[in-house]
Amino acid sequence: MKKALIVGINDYAPIGSGGPDLNGCINDARDMANTLVICGFAPSQIRILTNQNATRANILNYLKSLVSTSVKGDSLVFYYSGHGTRVANIGPDLEIDGLDEAICPHDYVSAGVIRDDDFKAVLSKLKAGVNLEVVFDCCHSGTGTRKMDLGISVDFSYEAARFIPPMLEDEFYLNYANEIPLSKTPKKETFTTKALVPITGMNHTLWAASKDNQVSMEGNMNGQIRGYFTYHFCKILRATNGNIIRKTLDNQIAMALTAMGAAQINQTESIRTEFSQKIFS
Repeated sequence: MKKALIVGINDYAPIGSGGPDLNGCINDARDMANTLVICGFAPSQIRILTNQNATRANILNYLKSLVSTSVKGDSLVFYYSGHGTRVANIGPDLEIDGLDEAICPHDYVSAGVIRDDDFKAVLSKLKAGVNLEVVFDCCHSGTGTRKMDLGISVDFSYEAARFIPPMLEDEFYLNYANEIPLSKTPKKETFTTKALVPITGMNHTLWAASKDNQVSMEGNMNGQIRGYFTYHFCKILRATNGNIIRKTLDNQIAMALTAMGAAQINQTESIRTEFSQKIFS
């Protein structure tokens, strides 16, 4: 069976204007849901959480349910479109264990972000023989952006980064990451490793909209605000009905982002054998 959880957040707390709101994430969520139907997912097996429904508790509870109710042979998708950030991972001994990538639920100010360690705890319970695609259209860290117009129908007059700046203490550790030794039992090998679970023995495929040192952008695509990565991800899947191997999909997205002048490069992580296999299989 094919099942999915789709999260899209434009409206960050407080409800309505006032938070670090975005404009393209609901459009992304809608496109992803419709694209998955084209790729063979039954609408009744797609759960969608948007805006005030996309709380930290709801996202984690729905993801836990998606994982726990799956059986061998199932194909799962967890998709997130919204803000991302980075936070310092401080161990119980108050030593620094690295920097965690994190997503920002609607209520992240009061409830907190969802760290990669939180995802590890859930995904570690994934049963053998279950296929899982994790898709993040959000930022993992921030740098400058560039813009250029190569004739693609993209209006850069509106463009926004899907990135929440780190807290001061997290930003400080990030800036001095290379000079701070990790604790004796670090959770990560380096500060810059993006890993929901270790890539060796990884039990899912991670589709990230940008590399660690880049921002993930949204902008006006043919008159509609969209995440650049999701726009191309869905467009290619629809054109192929999902009948495409992962390394080809990864390459075609990268070429499409380059052609439109996007300041981000998608990054896909999995075990090596998965790259030559079809997505959703």
